[in-house]
Amino acid sequence: MELRLLKSFVAVAEEGAIGRAAARLNITQPPLTRQMQQLEEEIGAQLFNRNARGIETTEVGRLFLQEAKNILALADQALERTLQASQGKLGRIDIGIFGSGIFGIIPKMLLAYRQAFPEVNVVLHSLNKGEQVAALRQRRLTVGFNRLLQDAPDIDSEVILWEPLYLAINRTEPLSREREIPWLELANHPLVLFPSGSRPSFIDRVLELCRQDGFQPKVVQEVGDAVNGVALVASGFGVCIVPESATNLKLPGVLYRPLKRNPPPKVDLSCIYRAGDDSPILQSFLAIARTFRVAPD
Repeated sequence: MELRLLKSFVAVAEEGAIGRAAARLNITQPPLTRQMQQLEEEIGAQLFNRNARGIETTEVGRLFLQEAKNILALADQALERTLQASQGKLGRIDIGIFGSGIFGIIPKMLLAYRQAFPEVNVVLHSLNKGEQVAALRQRRLTVGFNRLLQDAPDIDSEVILWEPLYLAINRTEPLSREREIPWLELANHPLVLFPSGSRPSFIDRVLELCRQDGFQPKVVQEVGDAVNGVALVASGFGVCIVPESATNLKLPGVLYRPLKRNPPPKVDLSCIYRAGDDSPILQSFLAIARTFRVAPD
């Protein structure tokens, strides 16, 4: 049954006259009359009583009127939801997050996205870099956040910002009295690094900067994430290099000091996604993420 017939039927039933219904539909009376006859034949029941005053719906017609209105409303809803989906306003987005990143700008981006697209279901997955890349390739993720991504032909990335590096220090350490810490000072202290697992990672970024400055740091522990690293600092285990976002992690006895180096030590925070993915959901998310982009100094 065509939606066109249902719309015509509703107009005739509500107007109670072929002439008024035809004017409402912007068609002439003869084709509208034929449409109603066709509809009655298709249904196999009389929908109208015709008399000198016009036409009235039968009991069957009144029941069909309610059903026709419901069908037309559902069709309008389907069209509207399809349009919203095509604009990235409806559906589900699976987002990969990781350790220290969740303490900084990522929650602000997620909030801005949810406010802009409230009908999209946002599902977060805590995954390391290797897991995020695998999930993107398997289409279990739409987009992820990570750092120091290696080039891959099927994965694209966009740097959102470059985070300066800080040193987490136990407040009992004499080093905590300094306002900023020279990078070369790291050669003299036991160092906790993260994240352990897939490489290259933030650990390799730190080790490369140390190598460039001519020393090999004394790494006493590699841990899974910033929380574990800063927790070890709180226990007096050593010092830990963290991105600026991780300085929002507050543990008893831990202070954060900026690291001084030329050029300043930084690490990227990037969005990663499948190359060639032009889905509206991804594009709408990237549009929000790009509003948070910070140009490098």
